Amino acid sequence: MSIMPDSWIRHMAQEHGMIEPFVESQKREGAISYGVSSYGYDARVAPEFKLFTNVNSAIVDPKAFSEQSFVERTGNECVIPPNSFVLARTVEYFRVPRDILVICLGKSTYARCGIIVNVTPLEPEWEGYVTLEFSNTTPLPARIYANEGGCQFIFLKADQVCEVSYADRAGKYMGQKGVTLPRL
Repeated sequence: MSIMPDSWIRHMAQEHGMIEPFVESQKREGAISYGVSSYGYDARVAPEFKLFTNVNSAIVDPKAFSEQSFVERTGNECVIPPNSFVLARTVEYFRVPRDILVICLGKSTYARCGIIVNVTPLEPEWEGYVTLEFSNTTPLPARIYANEGGCQFIFLKADQVCEVSYADRAGKYMGQKGVTLPRL
């Protein structure tokens, strides 16, 4: 398995639509960086958020997740309450090639503030906007910013093409458009 470099990411985004919209160099101008890096792509956070709340005393159950557990927000930033989390999505739409597995890592700027980003791997031939989870592990409110970097995606090229891709098995999160809650 190989980690794919900036030249490959740029080619796949520009010639094959792997990432749209694509920012071909890393941007920082007073923002948390985003765009292509040496061996990854730093995706931006879209300005739509689902903020976790316990106001309705719902039980967190991945088999029967209640939308009442969230309050929807839009805007250039989102404040996460202490020891809570928010769901967001990427600005970028991803189309993963059949011989690629994509791993997501949090941005160090957020990690150094106690804000952890969690995303499961993007499987071969999955496509859509990526739902992101930002956990505030601190006892204080924490802010995240829309249209700035939120996480980095690393592209791993397999030595062999998989027999069955995410598209082949019609995965339940295929083509997701907005912030997507758990599905069974």
